[in-house]
Amino acid sequence: RPTQAVCVPAIHLHMTAATMQVSQKDFQKAQEQLKLLKKDPGNETKLKLYGLFKQATEGPCNAPKPGMLDFVKKAKWDAWNSLGNLSQDDARQKYADLVSSLVSAESASQKEEASPEEGRHDGYETLIVTTKNNITKIMFNRPDRKNAINHQMYREIIKALEEAGKNDSTIAVITGNGDYYSSGNDLNNFTNVQPGEMEKMAKDGAVLLKEFVGHFIDFPKPLIAVVNGPAIGICVTVLGLCDLVYASDRATFHSPFSQLGQSPEGCSSYLFPKIMGLAKANEMLLFNKKLTAAEACAQGLVTEVFPDSSFQKEVWARLEAYASLPKNSLAVSKQLLRSLEKEKLHAVNSRECEVLTERWLSDECVNAIVSFFQKKSKL
Repeated sequence: RPTQAVCVPAIHLHMTAATMQVSQKDFQKAQEQLKLLKKDPGNETKLKLYGLFKQATEGPCNAPKPGMLDFVKKAKWDAWNSLGNLSQDDARQKYADLVSSLVSAESASQKEEASPEEGRHDGYETLIVTTKNNITKIMFNRPDRKNAINHQMYREIIKALEEAGKNDSTIAVITGNGDYYSSGNDLNNFTNVQPGEMEKMAKDGAVLLKEFVGHFIDFPKPLIAVVNGPAIGICVTVLGLCDLVYASDRATFHSPFSQLGQSPEGCSSYLFPKIMGLAKANEMLLFNKKLTAAEACAQGLVTEVFPDSSFQKEVWARLEAYASLPKNSLAVSKQLLRSLEKEKLHAVNSRECEVLTERWLSDECVNAIVSFFQKKSKL
């Protein structure tokens, strides 16, 4: 028995040392693999990697907490501090596992790009744009970020709408890749801005937003939204500018403007009261009410709701039938329906962007966004 009592700890110590050695080797290999990634994994993933790296190399967070308005340092500090007393061994392993998942995802993506989908358009990183069966499909393609719209994605959507408006397709369809339709504005658009650059950021952002919404107003063909999952913010407000909106029964519609110290956009301040009545529009635009797909349909924002299990099959069969209709007849009819209000919509868009510029520069908006990130980091 005494012999066994000595041997068991010895074996345990030997195994622990071997595990640590492998863990350190994997950790170093992961650091090298990370440098070879071609695609930016996104700020949320980069913050996780930063926190795990600091925990693996230095242990629990020992740095002073940065000021509220130093968004970048604050986000990094939160990422590290959130790991608490996670051991350095476990942090190394989690870091290696996360890098491994990024490498696998990029490899799968590269294989898919090597044999591109039929009719796929080149020149897009945040979208998948295809034209097939007289339909141009514009698919938001940042599923790891819940299809949040960053500046690059705004510009690519503008480009895709311009191309779809001029090509031979009969209709255009907007949808999302993954579980979300879109989580709206990527709030990381606001985090890397220095205090002296705030005014330029707000003005540039308003110019981009005005152009973006303007392309929805002016789009010359039937434009259909296929809402495959939750929709938030700007991707909800521009639904009023689409000609049809089909939704899965698991989709939700949320425009939390006042929660973030901001104000409505996408012509929703004008169109939503017309679509659903003033009282219901106020619930959404002023008081952040989230609608289910059934509620959105009952209030006129959504055309029809489908069971999620058959959503894609039913909707695309219907869209292909629409796309077989006479193209010029559809375009002319769309223009007749839109022409009476086009000037008004552009005026509303301009005014909304002016107000948003003021909101983005307000202390109230900055504090609301900081509060949002603080709550998010605690989840």
